[in-house]
Amino acid sequence: MTTATTLRDPRTCVSAEVWDREVRLIMRDHDMDRDLAERTFGQTIAYLVVAGENPDLPMGPTPAVDKGVHSFTLDTPHYFAFCEENAGRYIHHIPHLPEDGEEGPLVLNSTIRAIRAAGFPLDTELWNAKAADCNQCYAGCHDSPK
Repeated sequence: MTTATTLRDPRTCVSAEVWDREVRLIMRDHDMDRDLAERTFGQTIAYLVVAGENPDLPMGPTPAVDKGVHSFTLDTPHYFAFCEENAGRYIHHIPHLPEDGEEGPLVLNSTIRAIRAAGFPLDTELWNAKAADCNQCYAGCHDSPK
């Protein structure tokens, strides 16, 4: 017997004003059209919500999703409020360096599984498995003490 997961909408995790602002920032900073910027921000929100709900699960975004993560974390007042509301704490983003070790595909696969299990739609183009070779976070967006 399988259990159905309720589909979650990333737009419900931020106000309409924050959604529009972050999408416009992604468009400005990454030369994206509105559709791609909205998809990127939606996957960013899904990723961050799931990372906040699973602080002990190593997670990391693809380079495409990481553009949205970086953009959002730089808009500190809105990012901080999002973290408090959705995780009850600040969700850290720890960039990966080559000397930190190799976790790419394993972290990416667990991230994708966690996002799907949490009920968020997954944009397969933005989570392309070929991008797993370039995981931007050694321990993902959680409170790793490394």
